Amino acid sequence: MAGTTPGTPGTPRVLRAMNDRAALDLLLEHGPLSRTRIGKLTGLSKPTASQLLARLEAAGLVIETGTTAGRPGPNAQLYAVNPRAAYAAGLDVSPRLIRAAVADVTGAVVGEFELRTPGRPAEGGVVRQVADALTGAVTAAGLGGLDALHRVVIGTPGAFDPATGRLRYASHLPGWHSPTLLEELAVALPMPFEYENDVNLVAVAEQRLGAAQGHEDFVLLWNETGVGAAVVLGGRLHRGFTGGAGEVGFLPVPGTPLVRQVTKANSGGFQELAGVQSIPRIAKTLGIDTREQPYVETAAALLAHAAAHHDEDARYAELLDTYAERLATGLAAVVAVLDPELLVLAGEAVTPGGEPLRARVQAQLADLAAARPRLVLAAVAPHPVLRGALENALAATRDEVFDTSR
Repeated sequence: MAGTTPGTPGTPRVLRAMNDRAALDLLLEHGPLSRTRIGKLTGLSKPTASQLLARLEAAGLVIETGTTAGRPGPNAQLYAVNPRAAYAAGLDVSPRLIRAAVADVTGAVVGEFELRTPGRPAEGGVVRQVADALTGAVTAAGLGGLDALHRVVIGTPGAFDPATGRLRYASHLPGWHSPTLLEELAVALPMPFEYENDVNLVAVAEQRLGAAQGHEDFVLLWNETGVGAAVVLGGRLHRGFTGGAGEVGFLPVPGTPLVRQVTKANSGGFQELAGVQSIPRIAKTLGIDTREQPYVETAAALLAHAAAHHDEDARYAELLDTYAERLATGLAAVVAVLDPELLVLAGEAVTPGGEPLRARVQAQLADLAAARPRLVLAAVAPHPVLRGALENALAATRDEVFDTSR
């Protein structure tokens, strides 16, 4: 009979690696644990748990951290994941700002940096901006340089077409549309990097940390500078053939004229009907002073004020009613196609409306859609795009760093 090769499922090496990863995941979930507790949670004997911890400590993945002093019984040594075992970073790219953060392998954010990016960058400027934002976060984290990062995830509006490598659905992001940009970033950055749509990253954050935990099928509607959606089916993001799944701002919907050449206009029916710019317009028709502020800030302030005063001022109640109907109009089309278990409302043009807006959208949707998914507000704040980028970067980093079978 042929012998098994190293790494074959069922061999001692693979079983040890599985136990190692289980223990590391438990330490991430629960924080510092004793050898006895790790043994009970993993089902391992005390000697095997001791060997496991010694192995992980020698590999630099686990450190001793305090004891169980103050609890009944003799003191026991506590163990934790070594936060310095690896570092990962995330970027949130928007038209005028790149926000960067570095997290250690436990998920604790150890450095942040914001780089203002007004106007169109000079040739090669996007690569420099990415490097500068990462360098700022690495410096804030007290790390030596970019080579200290194990992996980076970059979140942008739109999506990079897998066939052409060109960013699509984001004409408002200047300088990011070169077909060679990804190759240029690969040359300039010393670590592996991935890219992901910003709204998809918000869904990642909500699924792992927020309102969508425990849900395998949900749609997240994001409304901030633009209207977009993330679609999660069977626990996995659905990106579509060109990465454009969820670009619901382009949906033709009743209540607004047809928008043609939508990619050139960078807008569509649902965007015109319920985008951030619609909220001050609704307010003006109701005689509400909107003042001269950027749309997002104005919309957020209006929604927050409406949520606080809709019971005492009929104008704010009508603002919420009108806007809820507009949101529900587009969501009804999404529900008819996907029939999700859950809808998550996110973004600064939605969440400030709080429960008064959510309840109105839920009621409108019950009239407009045959299926009736539960509607909830997003829970991850602040900077959910950045948090989702970090979560993706950390997941890949842990898979690689915690693999002791190699």
